[in-house]
Order: sequence, then C-alpha cells, then structure tokens
Amino acid sequence: MNDVHCHFFSSSFYRALALELPEIDLPDLSGDGAIDVPALLGWDAPGDDGALADRWVAEWDRHRVERGVLIASTPGDESAVATAIGRHPTRVVGAFMLNPATPDLEQRLDNAFANLGLRMVCLFPAMHGVPLSDARVDLVFAAAQAHRCAVFVHCGLLMLGVRGKLGLPSRFDLQLGDPLAVATVAARYPDVPVVIPHFGAGLFREAMMAASIAPNIYLDTSSTNRWIQFQPGLTLRDVLATAIDTVGSSRILFGSDSSFFPRGWHATIYESQLALLEDLGVEAADRQRMFSGNFSQVFQL
Repeated sequence: MNDVHCHFFSSSFYRALALELPEIDLPDLSGDGAIDVPALLGWDAPGDDGALADRWVAEWDRHRVERGVLIASTPGDESAVATAIGRHPTRVVGAFMLNPATPDLEQRLDNAFANLGLRMVCLFPAMHGVPLSDARVDLVFAAAQAHRCAVFVHCGLLMLGVRGKLGLPSRFDLQLGDPLAVATVAARYPDVPVVIPHFGAGLFREAMMAASIAPNIYLDTSSTNRWIQFQPGLTLRDVLATAIDTVGSSRILFGSDSSFFPRGWHATIYESQLALLEDLGVEAADRQRMFSGNFSQVFQL
C-alpha cells in the first residue's frame, strides 16, 4: 500500500505557526515554537527532521505502508522533507507547499526538483490568493513538466485543523479553489500528473467534470471527507462509486491526510475506505491500483 497524502509537520512548520500566535504568558513555555505549539495542541514535538522522518517510516512499517508522500506543509520548508528523502530514499516521496507569489519562484522550483529530489509541488490557491489563471501558475506547471514531476492543487473547502485548534483565523478565498480552473491549466500540460485531493473537497461535481476533461487529473481520497456534510444525502460510498464510474480506478489515489503524532498514520481512513470498496464489489485489481499502482505511475517509481 502507498499513501499519497501525509503532512510533514516539522519544527519549522510549528515555528511558523508560533509567529502568528499572540503572546501567551505561561511560565512553562520554552520560547521555541517547535516545542511550545505542539504542547499547546497536546501533540508530540517533532524533534529534528531526521528523527521525524525515522518516526514516519517506523509508523509506515507498523501499518504496512510501502511508500508515502511527505508534504512540507509551510512554504520554504523543502529542506525538511529533503532530509527525509535522504534518510529513506526508497520510502519517502517528497512534496512541498509553494506560494506562486514568492519572488524567487523559478529558483525555488528548480532547487526543489533538481537539487532536493522532491517530486510534487502543492498549490493552495485559496490560501495564497493566486488564481490558477495567473501566469506564475503556468511557471509552476512548466517546471513540473521539465522535471517530470507532479502538481497537487487543493480545491473547494479549506479547513486547517491545526489553525482552528490554535484559534488562528483562516482567511481563505474559496472562490479560487475551483476544479474547473484546474482542468484549464492541466489541459495545457498533459504530461504533468495533477492531483486534486479530497475529491475536490465539496466541489465533487466540478472535480468529476475536470477529471473527465483532463485525463492527467487524478483524485486523492484523503481525509475523512467531512465536506460531504454540505451535500445532504451524499455518502462516501456514493462518492467512491461515482468516481470509479466516472474516471476509473486508474486515476484514483489513496491518501490518509495523516499529519501529527502521537496519532501517527491515520489507519481508520484506510480501513473505512477499503471496507467501502469491498462492499461496492470493486475487484482486487482495481483496489490495488488505487492503493498502490497509480502511486507508482504518477511518481514514475
């Protein structure tokens, strides 16, 4: 089994969050966001990047996960995931969040792909306020094409649990996360695998339309898919059945959206999705594609 969606919550990630928190007058704070923010959340501090990578791989071993994508979950944290790749090159596929408005966009892309060995760039249009029609997004896709890498584009509802737990605002422009806009740019770069997570996160119909138009679009099954609550009567079973009927099992990728410890790898996501697929009578070969084979195809392993 392979997992296309795990977040690498490194020390740099927590320190970036700490910069957004108001000053908290607690005597037991260390002054290091990499320790204090996890403590406020009741989570484990990540330690150094190498130790965190080792912990992820040990966790995957425990759950029989052969390979996984680790996403650098704050812009500029590419080197943290590069450390994980260096320690576990046959297990970790590296991905990184990127704001296309960064002034050193092309250099950052080239460094991540060519020098650090990362295989997927992750765009969050609603978070960073850059429309998919922006010329800088084309630069991202062009770099992915040149390096034979993938692009992940978050669409629909964007709710970051860690921000909510810390009481931080999420000032996102959800209008920018439209799967139909993904289809437009994906069609210009047909050799670039494009991953839309969470079945479009509430824009399921649009995600199906986009994937029907652009055959290089893949759907990632990750998380609990709580967006379904906004579409009364729809179930995850319905979503899986419709996605398979619409785009086929060859363009669906299993993802767990795992992120923090001590919870670790989100095994219940895998278990519930596998049970639904078995209940739907999805053949073993199709399940194998979704849980493993498509991952290898997208990342050319």
